[in-house]
Amino acid sequence: MHIGHEGTVAASELGTDRQSCAFPGICVLPTGRWLCTYRVAPAKLATAGQHVLLTWSDDEGRSWCKPRELCSPPRIEGRAGLFRAAYLTALGGDRLLAVLCWVDHSDPSRPFFNEQTQGLLDTRILLSWSEDAGGHWSSPLLVDTAPFHMPTPITGPVLCLGNGDLACQFELNKPYEDCGVWRHRSVLLYSRDSGRTWPEHAITSGDPANRVFYWDQRPAVLDDGRILDLFWTYDNEAAVYLNIHARLSIDHGRTWSDLWDTGVSGQPAAPVELGDGRLAMVYVHRDGPPAIKLSCSEDGGRSWPAGSGLTIHETGLDSQTRVKGSMQDSWAEMGAFSVGLPATSALAGGDVLVVYYAGPHADRTDIRWSRVRP
Repeated sequence: MHIGHEGTVAASELGTDRQSCAFPGICVLPTGRWLCTYRVAPAKLATAGQHVLLTWSDDEGRSWCKPRELCSPPRIEGRAGLFRAAYLTALGGDRLLAVLCWVDHSDPSRPFFNEQTQGLLDTRILLSWSEDAGGHWSSPLLVDTAPFHMPTPITGPVLCLGNGDLACQFELNKPYEDCGVWRHRSVLLYSRDSGRTWPEHAITSGDPANRVFYWDQRPAVLDDGRILDLFWTYDNEAAVYLNIHARLSIDHGRTWSDLWDTGVSGQPAAPVELGDGRLAMVYVHRDGPPAIKLSCSEDGGRSWPAGSGLTIHETGLDSQTRVKGSMQDSWAEMGAFSVGLPATSALAGGDVLVVYYAGPHADRTDIRWSRVRP
């Protein structure tokens, strides 16, 4: 495998509310348009001043249109809010569905994460549709996530399942002032009416002992309809990261196989089929200097042999991991990451399009792209 082309989607603008560019998503339309969403803020951990932007390229990344906001964040239950993330799903032709992460901004002085309780600001899910390839968007619609009445940060785009259903992906956190135990779970919420209602759900990860947290689920619907879900995996008791774990569903996410250890250490993006029987997994390698890497599997994601892929981005920076003793330490560590959160999309001919954030400092990061050829 090799990198065909690469470039920058959006550059950090020093001294502005676009200094920190992070949390990208990528979507490719049948026309060949590449659409990239990302979050900008004055600093990575800033709540005030953050917003989500959309840009696209009609020439395979050589140029990108002027970034714009998809839509304005509405007031929910009388409270002001900001968008923290957005991810797009292609629905056929020029139709797109955006899922947006809304965060309470009624008190701008409060950080997103409460270090005392490990709770999050109220976080809701909204949907918006575009009929013209991203040019215009409908007013955002609030998703009823019942029975989950707690912060529900999204983990990626809405999935189009093999049976025609849609699946909205998110994880469970706890309310900001809740002093109880955080019981992390990853969830898929299902719609059979094109996103109007979401009455059914499945838990895709959760340790009954509450020791292992399967963060940042990254599911992908394979060509045969199965769903392969990858997880950034954390041992909350030992305060260490474990290898990426995975599990498989053969019934559109309603039930799941046992989790397995992929043997790869890092934070993954959703897997991509290469068209030749192999799967590609892009991930952030953090054992040493941070890097964006890709590995391949020839057995449906069960194993990812060393030497099966390539390095997409190297930084030359010192390691950004540290010895941790608590969840607060883990959150502080994540806040200092200046390379991360790759997102992927398949391109014609088995190529893989990758976007990620990277820069010399957590508060000075660009959104970059790479096209990997098999």
